[in-house]
Amino acid sequence: MSATKSETKSAPKTDKTAPAPWHVPVAGEDVAETGQHFDLTADREIRAAVASLAGLRDLPRLQANFDVTRTGDSGLRVCGHVTATVGQNCVVTLEPLSNEIDETVDLLFAPPSLEPEREVDAEADSEDASPRTKRNWNEPEPLIGGVIDLGAIATEFLILGLDPYPRKLGAVFEPPQDLKADAGPFAALAKLAKDGNGA
Repeated sequence: MSATKSETKSAPKTDKTAPAPWHVPVAGEDVAETGQHFDLTADREIRAAVASLAGLRDLPRLQANFDVTRTGDSGLRVCGHVTATVGQNCVVTLEPLSNEIDETVDLLFAPPSLEPEREVDAEADSEDASPRTKRNWNEPEPLIGGVIDLGAIATEFLILGLDPYPRKLGAVFEPPQDLKADAGPFAALAKLAKDGNGA
């Protein structure tokens, strides 16, 4: 079974305190005016570290391709794909299985001082407003020190694309067959009532 996604997604919210095992820093000032393309392939050591972070059985393949372009005065845009082959275990049979990941990336980065202020109106503050109306989904990510980390982005989107409940094709959970249909706290009462009616 494959977990393939092609829709564009916002940046995943992961634990920022956990160190990213894959680092590919890119300074905005080093990006040409016409942009720059990156084809990245994680080596065995990095894949092992990412697999441990993501709770995977193994990670035979992890690749990313990004186009980085300048936006505005000092912002950056990162577009591309993160693809991987991930080893997981079926939640039903516990058998090993492999899934394919394909995540689309389209992110804007801007220095914190240049991030646009979010406009929140009374409707967005109301209790019945949906989460989507309470947040500007197009707001940029903070560009700290003018540097982005493509390895960390790839790692985060890999984790975003994982199936949290991987299931082998055709696997169906079956409850134990040795349970009696009439088992329960009222089974004895039902039996007494049946015996009394037959007397």
